Amino acid sequence: MKHRAAFSELLRELRLHAALSQEALAEKAGLHRTYISQLERGIKSPTLDVIAALAPALEVPLKAFLTQLSRRLGS
Repeated sequence: MKHRAAFSELLRELRLHAALSQEALAEKAGLHRTYISQLERGIKSPTLDVIAALAPALEVPLKAFLTQLSRRLGS
């Protein structure tokens, strides 16, 4: 699986598991709703700073977020 696609899929799954709308997640992470949408659709790639903002907004430790992403990539 490509990196961007794996990230997009994981982000959407974690957001839905947290019962957050894209707008609610964006607000908690200090990002714009359209950017969350672009991330989930694989249009944009996140920076490490963005991933570090998303993890606590999703109530997932950064290490766990990155571990889940790594597993999806088969690393």
